[in-house]
Amino acid sequence: MAKLRVRDDMRKALAVLAARLMAEDGINDYGLAKRKAAKQLGVMSARMMPNNDEIDWARREHQAIFQIVKPPVHLHQLRALAVRVMRGLSDFDPHLTGGVLSGLAGQYATVTLQLFVDSPKLVENFLLDRQLNYRTSQLRCFIGQQAATVPLYMIEETIADVELAVFAVTDLRHPLRMTPQGRIMERARLAQVESLLANTDDGVDLPSA
Repeated sequence: MAKLRVRDDMRKALAVLAARLMAEDGINDYGLAKRKAAKQLGVMSARMMPNNDEIDWARREHQAIFQIVKPPVHLHQLRALAVRVMRGLSDFDPHLTGGVLSGLAGQYATVTLQLFVDSPKLVENFLLDRQLNYRTSQLRCFIGQQAATVPLYMIEETIADVELAVFAVTDLRHPLRMTPQGRIMERARLAQVESLLANTDDGVDLPSA
């Protein structure tokens, strides 16, 4: 019984630290946050690791304690930025995902968009034609149960960076996860994100009717 309590306490400590790293250091990857937290706390056992839902709970607690005023206004600004960028990328069926959609975006959050196109080159040509400065990288994820690596473009904006993960049109039919057993990534089209903005007042989310 005592061992079980110790394990539960350590899982909670890991979740709290991972949540703080995501909120304060701008880490968007749950796996990376878990690994950093485990290293700092000297945890070697994978059985001690919290799941993403436990980290999200800890992130909400962290925001409630340490970021009482800023997050609603900042979240509103991030969603407004997402809407503006999504409108510009409307030809690529943009979907918002991540903390800006869920409401867990911290001070250093990135606006993360998923694009679904016939060819990744279309997105790169779009950025080049508009002379936008961007960096390229790759995103490792799971499309359905299949491991995949997709192009990732990072655009610097004044409020926050914008990540564009580029998928094939057919990938829209499948759930996307960061790990094989991970939670399905929620995503929303432009109309849904516009609705989120419409239900805010001075940047503060209003309760639903």
